[in-house]
Amino acid sequence: MKTIDLFTIGFTKTTAKDFFTRLKKSGATKIIDVRLNNVSQLAGFAKQDDLRYFAKEICDVDYVHNVDLAPTKAMLDDYKKHKGSWDDYEKKFRKLISDRKIEQIPYASMDKACLLCSEDTADHCHRRIVSEYLKEKWQNQVDVNIINL
Repeated sequence: MKTIDLFTIGFTKTTAKDFFTRLKKSGATKIIDVRLNNVSQLAGFAKQDDLRYFAKEICDVDYVHNVDLAPTKAMLDDYKKHKGSWDDYEKKFRKLISDRKIEQIPYASMDKACLLCSEDTADHCHRRIVSEYLKEKWQNQVDVNIINL
C-alpha cells in the first residue's frame, strides 16, 4: 500500500524564522491553508499574500486556501467567543467535513501537503481533525502518515 505524508503546522507562538525552517526541513511541497479567515493579524507573515510569497521564496512551497477544510464562522464563534467545549466543536466540525465529503479530495494531491492553521499545536485545532478524518476515510486506499510540525 502506498504511503503519503500529510503535515500540519500552526503559526502562533513562533517566529517566522522557526516557522519557515520547520516547513522547509519537512519536505512539504504545498501549504493548504485551512483557515476560514486567511488575512489574520496574529502573525504578519501568515497573511494570505505574504504567506504565499514567503513560502515560495524561502521554501519553494506552493500555497492554496481551501475553505472546505475550515469550520464555519458560527462554529468558531460558539467555541472561541462563547467558550464552547472542545468536544462539541470537534463533533460539529467532523459532521461538517463529512457532509462536505472532503474525502473526495484525491489523496495523491495531499502527499507532502501541509495543513496550516493558526493554533500553535494540533491537539485543539481543526487541522488535526481534518488530517485524522482523511486518514480514516482513505485507510483502504493509502496509508496516511500524519506529521505535526
